[in-house]
Amino acid sequence: MFLAVALSATAAKPKFELRHLEPLSWWVGMNMPLQLMANGEGISAFDVDILPANQGVKVRAVHRADSPNYLFIDVDIAPDAVAGDYTLRFSDGKRTYDRSYTIASREEGSRERKSFTTADFVYLIMPDRFANGDASNDSTWNTVEKVNRSNPGRRHGGDIQGIIDHLDYIADLGATAIWSTPLLLDDENGASYHGYSCSDYYLIDPRYGSNDLFKEYVEECHKRDLKVIMDIVPNHSSTSHWWYNDQPFEDWTHQWGKYTQSNWTFSTNMDFNASASDLYQMESGWFDRTMADMNLDNPYLLRYFQQWAIWWIEFSGLDGFRVDTYPYNEKMPMSEWCKAVMDEYPNFNIVGEVWTASIPQLAYWQGDNYNKDGFNSHLKSIMDFPLHDAIRAAMTEGGDKGGWGKGMTRIYDVLSHDFVYHDLSNMMIMAGNHDTDRVGDVVEGDARRMKLVAAMLCTMRGMPQMLYGDELMFRSTDRSKGHPTLRVDFPGGWEGDKRNLFDPAEHKGDEKDVFDYTRTLMNWRKSKEVIHTGRTLHFIDRDNTYAYFRYNDDEVVFVYINNSDDERTVPWQRYSEISADLKVGKDVVTGKSVDMSHAKVAPATALIVEFER
Repeated sequence: MFLAVALSATAAKPKFELRHLEPLSWWVGMNMPLQLMANGEGISAFDVDILPANQGVKVRAVHRADSPNYLFIDVDIAPDAVAGDYTLRFSDGKRTYDRSYTIASREEGSRERKSFTTADFVYLIMPDRFANGDASNDSTWNTVEKVNRSNPGRRHGGDIQGIIDHLDYIADLGATAIWSTPLLLDDENGASYHGYSCSDYYLIDPRYGSNDLFKEYVEECHKRDLKVIMDIVPNHSSTSHWWYNDQPFEDWTHQWGKYTQSNWTFSTNMDFNASASDLYQMESGWFDRTMADMNLDNPYLLRYFQQWAIWWIEFSGLDGFRVDTYPYNEKMPMSEWCKAVMDEYPNFNIVGEVWTASIPQLAYWQGDNYNKDGFNSHLKSIMDFPLHDAIRAAMTEGGDKGGWGKGMTRIYDVLSHDFVYHDLSNMMIMAGNHDTDRVGDVVEGDARRMKLVAAMLCTMRGMPQMLYGDELMFRSTDRSKGHPTLRVDFPGGWEGDKRNLFDPAEHKGDEKDVFDYTRTLMNWRKSKEVIHTGRTLHFIDRDNTYAYFRYNDDEVVFVYINNSDDERTVPWQRYSEISADLKVGKDVVTGKSVDMSHAKVAPATALIVEFER
């Protein structure tokens, strides 16, 4: 009896296991101070030190959380600290656990990296639907949902290797930047292909590849002068995230007595008449039952997301961010988040999804905008949904459906509000994305109006973006079934596909016509400073046409959109305030000379003419 008691009293405690340590690594010379989040059973009982000492790296403070399974560790890194591998030593007086941690040297020029600008044309990819470059990772042992290409709402097997395999196609098209929908782990049981329900912020989904393969993807893009924009979601995480059932703090996510969805009314952010309860539900309500709404008012979570964003930029060499559901985040912490990223990388660009038809509400979210409440989002770029709506509506009102407030007048009206925006150069323009009906469906397969859309995207102010396949007038497989059927597989991206549309030699009919036209304009646009930074002068008409000039001191580009079903003679004298000295120019698409004194434009056709001053 005595022996048994003695043995029990002296039995060793179970070995400690550190389950998560984030960020995964860090660098000397960063502006953002390092705060590690360590997760392990009972870790709050441990103290932490860093070895070796006297090399410029030390623990400054350790913070306990509400859960005993977390520590937040403030680490000081001197500007002249020695880069290399350090040891984090966790000790509770009886047990010691060592974990290696790398603090590396920054790559030269990292802070000054350039980002996407008006000189770029952004190509939007949904990776699961683009190309399957590695069939071995279609289904993996450590993820729940398996591949099922026959179901439009399930995983189809596209991956990072598939994108890498077709980067030459994208570059040849004339795109200069790629925005991919999220590639981080989304381990939901169904419809995880879209990636907007993150299960691990530091892990590329294994069905797409690995962290190292993502870094290789960025490097391969840069070899082809393609920039990489990462799609990120700080507003919500998946309920399958490893922290969900054991959150560091009680207010890590927004808690409700029963499931409460956001009211989607983000006008409450700037509405002087809005109730506090409506604003709270907008910010704190959940986006979906499987998407836990993150509480960025928690300072540890805010720091976590700031460091996470910076880590991916520094680790992989990223060129930009697109932030999903931007206004649904708490606006003041998100302002701090943007500022932290921009303080680290002054030339970086971040574009936020602000899905509203209201021009004043959209303008409110762009950094440095004049807002009556003094709010500054520090968000550099915004997505121009009012223009998006106008372009799509105009294309459904062709022929004799134009007139006051309809057809091309819609676009004129939207652009007449440009005075509201702080910075027109930092607006992403588009006619469609992964969440909207395919442009090919909107124009009902009319190749002429599909080309009108391409003409406007390539010549208007801002940074144009196009969804993969729109250059070939892709259409949904079944519009009645929503998002999954517009996110079609790219033919030729899977072994055994009957057609390979990555090969221009296989393009036929309207798809060839639209592709050739789009590729010509996108490649022309690359070197046109007048399009990147020039001013706009436009003229109103009620005959379903729209005329505008992009101009600077050296060049003028004239664009005439004929959305009617009749041939139109360009009223050149009407534009005499800018056109008086412009007589003969070059048709951008055909390369032929155009005498503007008697230029005619066919129905549902655009004329784009460039002049030297």
